[in-house]
Amino acid sequence: MLDKFVTPYIKPILTPVVELLDKRGIHPDQVTLVGFVIGLLAVPLLAAQLWGAALIMIILNRVLDGLDGALARHQKSSSSAGGYLDICVDFLFYAAIPVGFALANPAVNALPAVILLCVFIGTGSTFLAFAIPAEKLNLARPQFANKSFYFLNGLTEGTETIAFFVAFCLWPAYFPELAYSFAFLGAITVFTRLHGGYQTLKSHNSKPEEK
Repeated sequence: MLDKFVTPYIKPILTPVVELLDKRGIHPDQVTLVGFVIGLLAVPLLAAQLWGAALIMIILNRVLDGLDGALARHQKSSSSAGGYLDICVDFLFYAAIPVGFALANPAVNALPAVILLCVFIGTGSTFLAFAIPAEKLNLARPQFANKSFYFLNGLTEGTETIAFFVAFCLWPAYFPELAYSFAFLGAITVFTRLHGGYQTLKSHNSKPEEK
């Protein structure tokens, strides 16, 4: 929900780093993969209950996730392959964080982590499943014109996800309550994306073909 408001403010902050990476010949896909590895380091740190160190890894992952796309646009090297790699590792990273908390305290955190992962499957599938016909039908996407995939808006997007991940690390004792709250909001996103996406495609398909 907040991504479209936050994104315009991030670009100026990333520009100097993007220019430096470009001068050093760094490819956007390299940034994506390094960010993914750093993000996965949060899992063993969470399992060891090293909350501060895990939070640093999560933040670094998100910074690099913003840099790869900005670098690709700066180099005019945006591609479907790069977008595919980026979205895949993003969803894997998102799924890994609840697992880290489940490992930290299985008796308390396992059930809320599983429920949150189920909701993540719903938000991810409704997001990606809509992107396929949206691309085929060439639907307009004015808010995310630079993205490789069609971004179907929802109540919980990247900004909200990271906000909850930060909250998980700052208040780990309240992970169950926070995870259930996030899962509830995510379930609303699943419903609105499912309903909105279905109605959008149904409306588009009902239009008479141009001759």
